Amino acid sequence: MREKVVVAMSGGVDSSTAAALLHERGCDVVGVSMKLWDGPPPSDESSRTCCAAADIADARRAADAIGIPFYAVNYQQPFEEEVVDYFVDQYFSGCTPNPCILCNSEMKFSHLLRLARQLGADYLATGHYARLRRVGSGERLALIKGVDGTKDQSYFLFNLTQEQLGRALFPLGEYTKEQVRRMAGERGLKVADKSESQEICFVPDGDYGTVLRERSRGRELAPGPLLDGEGRMLGEHRGVPHYTIGQRRGLGIAVGKPLYVTSIDVETNTVTVGEDSELMKDGLEAENVNWIIEPSEKEMRAEVKIRYRHTGAKASVRPLDGGRVEVRFERPQRAVTPGQAAVFYSGDTVLGGGWISRALP
Repeated sequence: MREKVVVAMSGGVDSSTAAALLHERGCDVVGVSMKLWDGPPPSDESSRTCCAAADIADARRAADAIGIPFYAVNYQQPFEEEVVDYFVDQYFSGCTPNPCILCNSEMKFSHLLRLARQLGADYLATGHYARLRRVGSGERLALIKGVDGTKDQSYFLFNLTQEQLGRALFPLGEYTKEQVRRMAGERGLKVADKSESQEICFVPDGDYGTVLRERSRGRELAPGPLLDGEGRMLGEHRGVPHYTIGQRRGLGIAVGKPLYVTSIDVETNTVTVGEDSELMKDGLEAENVNWIIEPSEKEMRAEVKIRYRHTGAKASVRPLDGGRVEVRFERPQRAVTPGQAAVFYSGDTVLGGGWISRALP
């Protein structure tokens, strides 16, 4: 019996090519697009978001060209509750969230995977640039970086459980983006040259302030003191949710030298700024850690990425109680930001990761 695979089709070149490759390998493929958001599109076409109505139409056309059945499912309510509300809550708590990670674990590999199982599918496939490999006795799966280092997306998948990984397929992990576009063109897929989404789908034009105001649920974007590192008041901020660690623009002050946001205190409603050197931190604490590879009970060595485009820094990772870890870098790292994910690697293998709760001096 052929393996049945549901492919999460976003309407882009990656997921469309993933569906085509699986179909050619003899799998019983079903394409599914998730309708997640119904807001206005970005004003600039170069600032495309994902999951818009036009993307679902592109996914349908790709499925027709491949010759597979296609469905669109409406997950707007759980998306708003589990991803958008999380995004807003994080900013109001002084953190800077990464909603794409939660969208992967909750929308794709929870809601959509559940639907795939109801449809009788063995696997859920996506267009992520990542790989899976059996390790040890073969009972555990390792999450491996994609071969295209410029497109590797293993960072966004650190939060997946072994059960979810066991139902996942990443057909593009062995290819480069250039190869994927070429394969899409060879198969007559009109999305072969489609530009990639650049913005968060529910924040068109990058205006997340509007999202915060519309979904504040009575919470105030209250102005407060803008301080320097000595506690001297330099001006007034517009409300802590408008700021993130390392931010330089939009501070509304001029002191003759570049200043950056170095800390945010929700309890006192203060934002502190300082010079670039003050952004350098020796470590961090992360919480809600998910281990993909069984962790050591003692300190371990790893490369730690503190945001997606971070190159990774050599560090020691020490498990703490309550699903937390302490990370100490060999060299100080810039702009360690609460709310972002810290993902731990050994070479190309993801050991696990967690959510940064605080920077350590």
